[in-house]
Amino acid sequence: MANFPYKHIMWDWNGTLLDDSRMAVMVINETLAKRDMPIISHSHYQKIFGFPVIDYYRRLGFDFVDESFEVVGTEFIEGYEKHKFDVGLHAGVEDVLLKLSSLRVSHSILSAYKQNTLDELVAHFGLTHRFLKIVGLNNHYAHSKVDNAIQWMSELEYETSEVLFVGDTEHDFEVAEAIGVDCVLIPGGHQTREALKKTGARVLDKLSDILNL
Repeated sequence: MANFPYKHIMWDWNGTLLDDSRMAVMVINETLAKRDMPIISHSHYQKIFGFPVIDYYRRLGFDFVDESFEVVGTEFIEGYEKHKFDVGLHAGVEDVLLKLSSLRVSHSILSAYKQNTLDELVAHFGLTHRFLKIVGLNNHYAHSKVDNAIQWMSELEYETSEVLFVGDTEHDFEVAEAIGVDCVLIPGGHQTREALKKTGARVLDKLSDILNL
């Protein structure tokens, strides 16, 4: 650990630090059941989830003819908001952040979550002080976070070789590629290990394995 190869880590939030994928399944199943559409299992969810989120909704069976993506997406977010404090962090999050900080590794969050809710949740877990910056989106439709990543990378005083992106989805790898930084992905969030491996990124078994890079 004394030779940790990076000076800064950009963390994804949902599914990477926050263990919220099962809650997301519960909420989307409420949305589906309300419309007499088939509900899904957690394992099926991990196979079909992805970005942009509108395409994931289409894989669920929505055609957005009778109602818009904005209506369905807002309904999901409202359900998620009701349960957002019912979930916890993934095992080892606080310990990993603390140990890396002791090595003078700095941290930030880059998320497709809406900014004000993201700030609220990070503060709920008492983690705000751990991050140089917490970067979310200005809406709740979770289209992409590439633009925010490019902007944040331009503000950071680090070379791309000194930055690591840690996430739990294929989109996290795409973001890392867009800004030219290394990426590791961790299963147990919103996508399967098989999907993560297809990106070519290094896939870890658990969060604490970052300490062994």
